[in-house]
Amino acid sequence: MAASGEPAPTQASLPFAVSPPSEPSAPAPEVTAPAPVPVPAALTPQPPLSSALAVQRHWLVSRLADFAKLMRLDRPIGIWLLLWPTLWALWTASGGHPQRGVLLIFVLGTVLMRSAGCVINDFIDRNIDPHVRRTRDRPLAARRVSPVEALLLFLALLTCALALVLQLNSAAIRLSFIGAALTATYPLLKRFFALPQLYLGVCFGWGVPMAFAAELGAVPRVGWVMLLAAIVWACVYDTFYAIADRPDDLRIGIKSSAITFGDMDLLMIGAMQLMVLVALGLIGRLLELGAPYYISLGVGAVLFAWQQWSARNRDSAGCLAAFHNNNYFGLVVLSGLIIDYTSKS
Repeated sequence: MAASGEPAPTQASLPFAVSPPSEPSAPAPEVTAPAPVPVPAALTPQPPLSSALAVQRHWLVSRLADFAKLMRLDRPIGIWLLLWPTLWALWTASGGHPQRGVLLIFVLGTVLMRSAGCVINDFIDRNIDPHVRRTRDRPLAARRVSPVEALLLFLALLTCALALVLQLNSAAIRLSFIGAALTATYPLLKRFFALPQLYLGVCFGWGVPMAFAAELGAVPRVGWVMLLAAIVWACVYDTFYAIADRPDDLRIGIKSSAITFGDMDLLMIGAMQLMVLVALGLIGRLLELGAPYYISLGVGAVLFAWQQWSARNRDSAGCLAAFHNNNYFGLVVLSGLIIDYTSKS
């Protein structure tokens, strides 16, 4: 009963509806979905062919880029530093007129052997480079290239270099096998030899006796003096490089001339720079070269002085700038030789 004076609640005013009892309804008939119609394979959507080709092209470009970086083709400074003494030797051995075929063989061979040296160096240092800030992104250190792939690339480069050198005479071929052994063994010396830059100088300068042998069939006295100049010059520029790497080399136990020289590093570099100029001057005397050549040595002396100034604080940027400046030194000496021989012909 509702309270007096209030209307009785209706079903609509209740908070819930009460349905009157009804008769049970019959179950709804079950609806069966039609079976899917098979679609022919030819009509199934496939990724666009252009997209698949783009993925393959990206993978191939990425792999080639890693192999190029492993060979340091993105940093050609090493090729130039290796090439300059070889060109000095070719110009002096030929009296200013190197054979075109021999010149081409030595240029291509320099690129191949420098690339092979970088590959075998990174292969041997693959467990050290990840711990060095400057080298941790190298393809082998970053595991983007496998050790087996690196070895196969090294062998391929050596094979191509051998195919080139076989076009030369027997004296140059014999010397080339020594050069290949030097290239393959250099990375090992950094573990125990206090002056690995000296051994690197032999590697980088070995094109000098080979060039004389290719042009003359033998290596005269001036060729060995030029090899000495090339060895000491390599010690100069690679010691600048080693100063920049000295903290990391000390931490991981790698030997270098910068560590061996200690706080006398710039003094020792200066002494070696003087030795290079004296050796090149002796070459000029032996070959009876003229003023253009000696002027180039004077310019080279100025470049050496600038390198000392650049590295005076032994900071990484200054030492690397001094290292790269040696590229101009090699070019200047070659220019002096070319101008001198051209003026006499």
